Amino acid sequence: MMNALVHTSWLSLAAAGTLAFAVLMYVLLDGTDLGVGVLFVSERNPKHREIMIDTILPVWDGNETWIVLGGGGLIAMFPPVYSALLTAMYPVIFAMLFALILRGVAIGFRSEATARAKARWDAVMLTGSTMAAFCQGVLVGSLVQGIRTARGTYQGGPWDWLGAFALFCGVALALGYAWLGASWLIWRTEGSLQQRARRASLALGTATAASTAIVSLWTLHLNEYYARRWTDDSGGVALPVAVFVFASLAAGFVYGIARRRAFAPLVFALIWFVFALFCVLYTIFPLVLPPSITIAQGSSPPRTQAFVLGGTSVLVPAVLIYSTFAFWVFRGKVTSARRPEQ
Repeated sequence: MMNALVHTSWLSLAAAGTLAFAVLMYVLLDGTDLGVGVLFVSERNPKHREIMIDTILPVWDGNETWIVLGGGGLIAMFPPVYSALLTAMYPVIFAMLFALILRGVAIGFRSEATARAKARWDAVMLTGSTMAAFCQGVLVGSLVQGIRTARGTYQGGPWDWLGAFALFCGVALALGYAWLGASWLIWRTEGSLQQRARRASLALGTATAASTAIVSLWTLHLNEYYARRWTDDSGGVALPVAVFVFASLAAGFVYGIARRRAFAPLVFALIWFVFALFCVLYTIFPLVLPPSITIAQGSSPPRTQAFVLGGTSVLVPAVLIYSTFAFWVFRGKVTSARRPEQ
């Protein structure tokens, strides 16, 4: 694998880094929005649900831009990976897209619905958010456990993704998104809803930490290369460092909850996801589609990557500016009496 890294061009590494950044931004931003929808399962108060929707209403559609950038970048910069991944994961990807459509339709239609119809749209919101979160976890789990290819072509069956590890990753990511959503509500709401979010965030954070530990240990036993990455390749340092970082983040989160901080729990939850994604990338690097396609092997021609990277050098800052502006304009607490305010 080190030879593969030596023969990987800086353009391919930049392309992989750009895709990883787009995935990270999607997980952090739209993952939080999906988490708010998942939390509808435990919230029966219509007024509280209205506030929950209002906290994400100004930003949820902009947050989905990152999945478009990630998908488009994958097609252009790593076409063999896109082809094999889509072929292997057709049912999961289409279920995810359908779920995201359901979530978007529910957000749009519920605002003009009657009280009885709004309850039905809330059920659609819950279903779409939970299904999308679960499918994204299955997608990540299937990627990590490996997709069988030969000469860039998928060699497996339509249901190879249907395994215990991938399904558990789906549940784990849904729990993690719900944790992000609860932490977001701590920051954006007040009163009884904030207190409920604080209790839910502590419980969901605990469940996410346990799920992360299980997935991490399970990953080390998936194949010899993953175990070697965390032991031999790092001189035995990487695994203790990762455990220390996760433990520190967990302690900081619990401290923020105990001190009744509004913003700190969300910060620690977001950093947890950033570091978790870093661990996934470290585990599979320099592979881009385990177990056989490296970054260099899956890359498109250098001219294509240079052209796409030139475009993303404009698009990514533009989307970041737009997202930052939207969050700034609609900052502040959301109550039952008003929309976000300064």
